[in-house]
Amino acid sequence: MTAILSQKVLRQMASRWLAPSQSHHPLTIHTDTTDFFKIEYNDVVVLNSEPYLIRHNAREGRFGLDDEVKFWVKRAIDLKTGNLKIIKLVFYEKFKTRIGGIEFECFRSPKKEARILDVVNGHSNFMHGYSIEDKGGNIVRVLDYIFGKSLHAYIGNLKMDHHTYFYNFFSDILRNFMECIEAIRFLHQHAEKHGDIRRDHILIDRDSGRYRWIDFDFNYRHRENIYGYDLFGLGNVLIFLVGMGDVLLLDLKNQGHPALGELREEDVNIVFNNRVANLKKIYPYIPESLNRVLMHFSKGTNWFYENTTQLLEDLRGFKMLA
Repeated sequence: MTAILSQKVLRQMASRWLAPSQSHHPLTIHTDTTDFFKIEYNDVVVLNSEPYLIRHNAREGRFGLDDEVKFWVKRAIDLKTGNLKIIKLVFYEKFKTRIGGIEFECFRSPKKEARILDVVNGHSNFMHGYSIEDKGGNIVRVLDYIFGKSLHAYIGNLKMDHHTYFYNFFSDILRNFMECIEAIRFLHQHAEKHGDIRRDHILIDRDSGRYRWIDFDFNYRHRENIYGYDLFGLGNVLIFLVGMGDVLLLDLKNQGHPALGELREEDVNIVFNNRVANLKKIYPYIPESLNRVLMHFSKGTNWFYENTTQLLEDLRGFKMLA
């Protein structure tokens, strides 16, 4: 360590966040983050002489996984500025998935996320930050913390019937989501893809009100449309937004919903076969022009969107008719 980042200096910088009993204890300092399980609360990670005080690990934020700890993603405090940061360490995983007969091999790529951070620097619909190699050669991403709820949580917390939602709130939500689709088009125009499009990967910025994409370290190998996986993700989010949540077959059955007998195999979501895509059968007031867009993401579709421009044009057509 240099004199600038000595134990004494680091303790002084971190003192406002340390309990009195800890203020004189030596800090554990990491310059190599390869073994991220060893990086714990109140440790300091130093990246190119920039010190970060580690706080809690991030947690998975949806679908009953709220307690699943993401040990490679840390909340941290920039000790030079006092700003809250998210530090993403290198973690590799891969899996295969199949959508509409198309197989995708998905895997985490820190290099990809580092590239995209450079591409989207200053773009209001993305998270911001930078990447840096640690002493172990790991590509660490240091991200600005976004204060605000995920789109998933925002919709889930709405307390109203669907009719009220659709006629009083959905238009603004769709306008903001279309901005997000425009942002994905921006990525695609730069030969990049998000790779993990989900409704909890859109945060609603508390300060600006903007919808902002986060977490683009997943990549995928493809044999057909390079952007197909992103498009399926956009469709899943759109169906969720139109329905004010997932419309599940099991819930309809438990409710004895009258539309259940009208639903066919082709009416379900092409990715999640327990969710309804043909929402007009559930909510008849949904315009046909919008429902046609949803049906491109149903099991019965015979034509997939090839790019975001096609999807946006159809959604703009709905807005003009609305």
